[in-house]
Amino acid sequence: MDERQLKIKEFLSRFFKNHDLQAHEDIFALGFVNSLLAMQLVAFVEKEFGIRVEDEDLDLDNFRSIQAISDLVVKKSGAAAPVAQA
Repeated sequence: MDERQLKIKEFLSRFFKNHDLQAHEDIFALGFVNSLLAMQLVAFVEKEFGIRVEDEDLDLDNFRSIQAISDLVVKKSGAAAPVAQA
């Protein structure tokens, strides 16, 4: 995981106490997400990464996993995505 993904994982780990969340795991399918956590997650992403999550960004697919959230941050901030090492 890159630094951005680790920050997201650290935030989510507060709510997934006994689960080592992986980058591609569906946090909704795991059953830990409720509406309050969803709101907290959006607020965290905006504050931590200095982006604005617009109404059109509020799609479950943008928040389904650490990877999806990281991809949204990259898209919204114009940050360079990490280059995969061969």
